[in-house]
Amino acid sequence: MDEAWIRAVVALPFGLAVGSFMTVAVSRLPEGGSVIRPRSRCPSCGAEIGARDNVPVLSWLLLRGRCRRCGERISVEYPLLEVATAGVVVLAAIRFPDPWQAVLVAGLLALMPGIALIDLRHRIIPNRLTYPALLLFLPVVLLAWGIGDAADPVRAGLGLLLYGGVLFIVAAISGGMGMGDVKLAAVIGLVLGSLGLRFVGVAAAAAIVLGGLGAIVALAMGRGRKSAIPFGPYLAVGAVVAGLWGEPLAAWYIGRFL
Repeated sequence: MDEAWIRAVVALPFGLAVGSFMTVAVSRLPEGGSVIRPRSRCPSCGAEIGARDNVPVLSWLLLRGRCRRCGERISVEYPLLEVATAGVVVLAAIRFPDPWQAVLVAGLLALMPGIALIDLRHRIIPNRLTYPALLLFLPVVLLAWGIGDAADPVRAGLGLLLYGGVLFIVAAISGGMGMGDVKLAAVIGLVLGSLGLRFVGVAAAAAIVLGGLGAIVALAMGRGRKSAIPFGPYLAVGAVVAGLWGEPLAAWYIGRFL
């Protein structure tokens, strides 16, 4: 078996596990709930979901999307979020042969589908996701630098300051951007900056282009200019684009326009 596919097979269960955790985060964090207690329950009857019915994706398929106890439907959102999270984790494992870089990028991208969904639904990006992410990724960057020189903490700091700092200025001046977006940009800048500032540039460019297109579509659909359009999903998609294809996109841009 090709080495990249071996990495993908190893990464898959981790991606599904993180995806399962993110389904809990999406449903509880916006309401101030805990992601630890209580255990997962049916949203209709409140019955506790046992271990055999809590296997990512597989349990939902075997139960045909219904609660074992009451028979009510369980939203397809749950397996879709698990699949999306696992997908970006697997792609990161394939994309980066270096294990430290794969862990950094996969860890970052695993947060993006859930964060995008929360922001779309509630117009917030919870501090209880961004703060722990910052605290977790920083030591990983330092370890990757100290053990194998797979990441650069100086560039990581620059990426955090540049991406987060620019959005902080935009938020302070315009008032149309929340601090949650700023903190998410700081997390993205930290992780992608540790690989190279070109990754941060691609993430920012992709977010701006996609955000602009989203605004045009929203206006075309009749939404007013003052309607709140969450920017978190565009930041998340930009991070995925940069994390997986940052190098070739940066090389293409430099070769074509510079």
